[in-house]
Amino acid sequence: MIEDKFIFTSQAKRKIFITIGVGILLLIIGCIIFSMGGHHEGGHAEAAGHGGHGEDHGPSLYLRIIKDLWLTNVYFTGISIIGVFFIAFNYVAQAGWGAAIKRVPEAFGYYLPLGGILMLILFLVGGHDLFHWTHHYLVDPKDTNFDPLIEGKSAFLNTGFFVFRMILYFVLWILVWWKLRLNSLAEDLDANLKYHDNSIFWSAIFLVVFGITSSTSAWDWVMSIDPHFFSTMFGWYVFASWFVSGLAAITFITITLKENGYLPYVNSSHLHDLGKFMFAFSIFWTYIWFAQFLLIYYANIPEEAIYFVERLKNDVYSPIFFMNLFVNFFFPFLTLMTANAKRQAIILKVVAVAILIGHWFDFYIMMTPPLLKQYGGLDVNILFIELGIALMYLGGFIFLVMTGLSKAPLTAKNHPMLQESIHHHLYL
Repeated sequence: MIEDKFIFTSQAKRKIFITIGVGILLLIIGCIIFSMGGHHEGGHAEAAGHGGHGEDHGPSLYLRIIKDLWLTNVYFTGISIIGVFFIAFNYVAQAGWGAAIKRVPEAFGYYLPLGGILMLILFLVGGHDLFHWTHHYLVDPKDTNFDPLIEGKSAFLNTGFFVFRMILYFVLWILVWWKLRLNSLAEDLDANLKYHDNSIFWSAIFLVVFGITSSTSAWDWVMSIDPHFFSTMFGWYVFASWFVSGLAAITFITITLKENGYLPYVNSSHLHDLGKFMFAFSIFWTYIWFAQFLLIYYANIPEEAIYFVERLKNDVYSPIFFMNLFVNFFFPFLTLMTANAKRQAIILKVVAVAILIGHWFDFYIMMTPPLLKQYGGLDVNILFIELGIALMYLGGFIFLVMTGLSKAPLTAKNHPMLQESIHHHLYL
C-alpha cells in the first residue's frame, strides 16, 4: 500500500494567491471603470425604496458587488455541500467504486465554515439590499408601501427566523461532515469496521437532513430574493444545479491529481463513472429546468410566470438564458454521449470546466434580474467586477480544498471497499 500523500507546495500556493490577487485587481479595475462610465450610485435599498435602485441611474456599485459576493458564495457553498452529499450516498448505497477517490469530495467540506461565516456577514451587512422582504414597512398595514403578499409570508420570511435557519443549516452540515471526516481519518489508523458503520449511520442522517435543507436553503438564499415569485420545483432546480457543479468539481480535481502522479488506483473506469455522473445529471438538471418551465407556462399564474417573463422578454438576459441551456445541456450531452469520451481525461476536464462556468451563469440568471432589473447582463462596465469576485472565491475554495487534501493520505487505505475500488473495471 503506497502512502499517497498530497504535497501542497509553495509554488501551488503562490499560484492560488496570484489568482486571488488577480481577482482583487480586476474588482478594483471594474469599480474604476464603473465609476468612470457615467454610472451613479443609486443608494441602498432602504433609501431607494425598492431593490437598491436609484431614481434614474440604476443599481449602485455597492449593490452589484454585494449581489456578486452573495451569488458566488451560494454557488461555492453548494459545491462544498455536494462533496459531503457524494460521500454520504456512496456510504448508504454501499458503493465500492468511489473508495479510491473519496478523499477528494471529503476535502470540499473545508470550505463550509468559511462559506457559513461569509453568508452570515453578507446578510447582516447587505440583507436589506438583497432581500426586499426585510423592510419592516412592507408588513405594516398602516404604511403606504404595505405589501399583503409579503405580509402573508412574514411568518417564514423574517430576519430572525432567516438567520436562525442559516446558522442551523451550516451547523448541521458541518457537524455531519466533521463526523464523516473524523471516522475517515480514524479508519486510516485502525482498520476497525466500527468507523465504517458509524459513517453509514451519519450518512443516512445527512441524507434526510440534506433532503430538507437543500430545498429550504434554496428558498431562503435564492428564491426569496424575489419574494413575489414562488415555484414548487425551485428547491429541486437549485439542487440539480449544485449537484452537477459539484460532480464537475470532483471530476476536474480527481483528473488533475491523477495527471500529477497522485491517486494511483484511479483508472479509466473511475473516470468513466464520473463522466456518466456528469452526463446523467446534466440531463437531470435539464429535466427539472423544462418541467419547471412547462408547469409555469401552462398554469400561467402571474406570481410564477414573472420569472420567465423577466428573463425571456428582456434582451439583457435572454442571451444568457439560452446560453445557459446550451452550455449546461447540449454541450455536455453531445460531448459525453459516447463511452470512449467518458474515459478521455482532456474531454472530461473541458466538460467539467464548461459545467462549472455554465452553472455559475445559472445562478446568475436566477438572482440578477430581480435585483438589477434591466441594468444586469453581460455589461463590459461590470464584467471585471463579476470576474474578479469569481476568481477571489475560486482561489479561496481551491486553497481550502488543497489544504484539506494535504492533511491525510489521498487513499483511504483501510476503507473496507478499497479493494473493490482498486479492481473496478467496466466491460464495454
